[in-house]
Amino acid sequence: MIRALVPAMICLAFCAAVLIGAEKNVYDYTLNTIDGQPAPLSAYKGKVVMLVNVASRCGFTPQYTALEAIYEKYKDRGFVIVGIPANNFGSQEPGTNQEIKTFCQSKYNVTFPMMSKVSVKGEDKTPLYQYLTDKTTNPKTGGDIQWNFTKFLVGPGGQIIARFEPAVTPDSPEVTGALEKALVSIKR
Repeated sequence: MIRALVPAMICLAFCAAVLIGAEKNVYDYTLNTIDGQPAPLSAYKGKVVMLVNVASRCGFTPQYTALEAIYEKYKDRGFVIVGIPANNFGSQEPGTNQEIKTFCQSKYNVTFPMMSKVSVKGEDKTPLYQYLTDKTTNPKTGGDIQWNFTKFLVGPGGQIIARFEPAVTPDSPEVTGALEKALVSIKR
């Protein structure tokens, strides 16, 4: 009887180890593009990603210029920015997805991927931001989003490398240094 249970016990132990080792990461989430199409973040596996909650009527909105500049500078090395509109702070992103898209393209010539508007805090927080802000899962980078233009730098394997608060500009040495260090880790 015991001999018959040993293989089953080994199998259970192996399955438990696999499940424990299979921690969630950014690539487990899907958003919708600004045009409403599903956009699995797993499409960016192997790249360095910056996730930014954005707004069109915010004091930090001019950061779109720096975001686009670093995207253009580093995109050929495996970097992508994902803009995620949110209307959680002072109703600074009241427009429709089409209005947001038009604004970003006409005012700031944004070419990096833009997603549909979501909530990044509160009861209706999107699952991606539930994960990003979870202090248990991400003790170094978790915590509530305080304002628009909070930036999360994500490594090629989907792990969160760093979080930059809104006042830290995308082209600051702090951000570009972390970005360049992350880009070195990409396997080519």
